[in-house]
Amino acid sequence: MAKSSNYRVQLRRRREGKTDYQARKALVISGRPRLVTRTSIKNANAQIIIAKPTGDQTVAAANSRELIKKYGWRAPTGNLPAAYLTGLLCGLKAKAAGINEAILDLGLINPTKGAKVFAVLHGVIDAGVEIPHGDEKIVAARSKGDHIGYYANELDTEEPQVYTAKFTKYTDKGIAPEKIAGHFSIVRTAIASSFKGVTIAPEPPSAPAPKSKPKTPPKTEAKPTPKPEIKTTPVETPKTEATITQPKLEPPTTPKTETKPPAKPPTPKTETKPAPELTEPKADVKAEEPKTKAKTTPKAPKEEVKPVVKTTIKTKASAEKKDDTPMEKAPKEKTPKVKPVGVKTAPVKVAPEEKVKATEKPKKAPAKAKTTKSKAKTLSKEKVSKEKLTNKKAASKTKVAKEKAPAKKAAAKKGEKKA
Repeated sequence: MAKSSNYRVQLRRRREGKTDYQARKALVISGRPRLVTRTSIKNANAQIIIAKPTGDQTVAAANSRELIKKYGWRAPTGNLPAAYLTGLLCGLKAKAAGINEAILDLGLINPTKGAKVFAVLHGVIDAGVEIPHGDEKIVAARSKGDHIGYYANELDTEEPQVYTAKFTKYTDKGIAPEKIAGHFSIVRTAIASSFKGVTIAPEPPSAPAPKSKPKTPPKTEAKPTPKPEIKTTPVETPKTEATITQPKLEPPTTPKTETKPPAKPPTPKTETKPAPELTEPKADVKAEEPKTKAKTTPKAPKEEVKPVVKTTIKTKASAEKKDDTPMEKAPKEKTPKVKPVGVKTAPVKVAPEEKVKATEKPKKAPAKAKTTKSKAKTLSKEKVSKEKLTNKKAASKTKVAKEKAPAKKAAAKKGEKKA
């Protein structure tokens, strides 16, 4: 792929993986004819080509399908013996055309040892054409096809089902794969006899028989020995009769403690009595409160009321009514009318000193009201003054903006004219 701006696209046949132009250039410069071999799964092809200014010229060519049509080959055409015979046929044709030497052209094929390409090369060399090569890549023992016969014998004895599946093409045409070496020699002589006055190399050697492997008995999977089952007799427990009734264990019942909210003392009726009867001072009322509490607290179920506390309310209310002085009245709580039970309250008398105190307290209230009114007035004045200042500032800003507006418009017009 492109890695920079100087990337050069490769030629079409190089992109398709068909031609190695660098190797082709070297072969063409050499001036020798090229042996071009290409193989597939089912066939093999060989050509002798000469490069000329007008283009490549094919001098001799052979295909594995010719073996079936002309020379009686009955085995498949995609194996090594068929590749060798096509090379032999191509070499004899090139020899007849007057070509005695050539160069192997593999193209982009990987040169692996024992490949069908080198079997074709072996046949061309046996035909008498000189081609520079190395013997390491050619496996002459496999050119005759003995290795196929040995493999077929092993499968026939060990796995007959696999044998029939792999060699159906041989059996369908009436030839056993074990006898392919003899069939190879017959076809080879037929090819050589078709060309008069041509001498070929002797037949390639047959491959040695493989060493017989010692027959190993089939592996039997060792089954695990069953463990002796230990039968345990269940111990019969004496069954209890259904008539026996077992006492039901009830959970321990804890005594329910009724948690009632503390009873609010019922507020007694606020009976309006004349003021002269309440002559007892406050100090005496406060002194009597602990006594009444001490008497009423132990009697919780009777819900005794503390009337003494309420008597103080009476005294205050009565004192306020007497004096008719301006005082702040607290909001009265609406409480249900409940009569006090079991407590007799003695009439309380208010002393004359308490009257004086009650009259002295309300005098302070008007002063507080005056101070709150004066504070409210000062605050309102400050707010008014702040609002006036803000209004003045806003008016001044608007004036300045109006004054600057024509100057901005004039500047904008000048800019448009310049543009």
